[in-house]
Amino acid sequence: MAGSAFNAFKACVPIQWSPRLYITLVRGLPGTRKLHRRTLYAMRLRRCHRTVVHRTTPSLVGMLNQVKRLVVVETEAMFNARKQKEEEHRALRPPIVVSHAPPPAPAQQPAQ
Repeated sequence: MAGSAFNAFKACVPIQWSPRLYITLVRGLPGTRKLHRRTLYAMRLRRCHRTVVHRTTPSLVGMLNQVKRLVVVETEAMFNARKQKEEEHRALRPPIVVSHAPPPAPAQQPAQ
């Protein structure tokens, strides 16, 4: 992934309110404040690139504001669109056929 880890999570659909939020930890825990680490543990985020699902509540929004530089938040529609895009990328494609044989020579007619 070139550049920031956030590039993989760009919205593919319009952002709308959702009753559930998909939260993914995209930055490492070493070097972060102890308060931020405890907040992430409370949200069950213990490893990078792991996603958890939470209901949208005011307390969760407050926790997300505290650690917003460490996580990516997606709605259900955004999460489903990203997963579908990843599946299409991994899907089998038809093989590329390259022929290195010279083209057939035109048939010569016998002399009469």
